[in-house]
Amino acid sequence: MQLECGLCRVRSWQFGDEVNLHTHANNRAIWLNLRDSFPFPYTPTDAQRWIQYVVDPAVELNFALDVGGEAVGNIGLRFGDDIDRYSAEIWYWLGEAHWGKGIITAALRAFTDYAFVQYPLTRLYAMPYAHNLGSIKVLEKARFQREGVLRSSAVKDGIVLDKVLYAYLSSDWLNAPANGHES
Repeated sequence: MQLECGLCRVRSWQFGDEVNLHTHANNRAIWLNLRDSFPFPYTPTDAQRWIQYVVDPAVELNFALDVGGEAVGNIGLRFGDDIDRYSAEIWYWLGEAHWGKGIITAALRAFTDYAFVQYPLTRLYAMPYAHNLGSIKVLEKARFQREGVLRSSAVKDGIVLDKVLYAYLSSDWLNAPANGHES
């Protein structure tokens, strides 16, 4: 899979991305904004395991963010199940050297379009930590709407944190002018 986003490309992970993945992922500032399943320190072995996990799966759900031919981050989906089977959590991270350049916003917009076209979803959502103002701005620029605060819903690095729930509904996406539909 490959999506051109102007500032970056969203593409399938591939063997050979391990070195760049390790370089960009081994960053405490990134780890502090993700789940604990994302390791820190992020070792070369972690990078190898990730690439083995995401290359050629039955259903591809995680994609590299490519800037200038270099994998500098990830964007992906986590599907709900049972009664939440038409919802998916969207998650992403970007190497700190690329923060503040509009890259993740461009990638999120393109990937949101891809997700709604590719899968029978009624809803995409994200839950950044309340202190992660950069991610909150990205979601708002990508037309995700704030739905509420999940107070004291996470513990990261020994600190109890709030998460903010943002969502984008397929019905809103279908009516968005950027998708060729009338508002």
